[in-house]
Amino acid sequence: MRRARVIPCLLIQGNGLVKTRKFKDPVYVGDPINAMRIFSDKEADEIVVLDIDASKRGFEPNYELISEMAGEAFMPMAYGGGVTNAEQVRRLIRCGIEKVVVNSASVRSMEWIREAVGVFGSQAIVGAVDVKKTLLGGYRVVTRSATEDAQVDLDHHIANLVTAGVGEIFINSVDRDGSMSGYDLQLIQRVVRNLSVPLVACGGAGTVEHLAEGVRNGASAVAAGSMFVFHGKHRAVLINYSNELSL
Repeated sequence: MRRARVIPCLLIQGNGLVKTRKFKDPVYVGDPINAMRIFSDKEADEIVVLDIDASKRGFEPNYELISEMAGEAFMPMAYGGGVTNAEQVRRLIRCGIEKVVVNSASVRSMEWIREAVGVFGSQAIVGAVDVKKTLLGGYRVVTRSATEDAQVDLDHHIANLVTAGVGEIFINSVDRDGSMSGYDLQLIQRVVRNLSVPLVACGGAGTVEHLAEGVRNGASAVAAGSMFVFHGKHRAVLINYSNELSL
């Protein structure tokens, strides 16, 4: 059986590497180029880089920074943030990105995603969905770094992304982000129930056991941020990763 992928998820704001809690209060944790070198040296399975300001502020992807990061990445690299059309996907792939993560713009239109899939293939497009729990225990989709309610049904939105041709779904729990308390397993179970493409779970991992729980509950791959950039109860910045993780 193939080992589940374990994926560091890095957040960039401006030219810096940051980490958030519940998508808020970003804390600077270092230089993203240096971080990429370290994760490459540690032979990470893949890496996901998300610009937390691009969509919220209507910015284009920072192609110069992305090119620099991709130049240091000796593993598949995915990028998301500010991607709104197929031409941007083309530019990102030319920068060295293997997978482009689409999120906020997918709520407004799926047509450009179909176009991108038609040109670059399903394996190059990842459908990301940020999710918050409601007061009644349900789930709602949020966009623009969780500042807006997308006002779409979670299951329906994911089904539309799959129909548009995305190669995998990246589900991110806003409530668990930065908590290091474990994934929202109920959310993972719900999403995979009728999913025909791989699921990457993100939001909440703090231990190897948390990663394993995500896989046991249906995720094809597990992503984490805080777990790989902080160390100890005082959350001292220390980039760490083991390519010997066995899930």
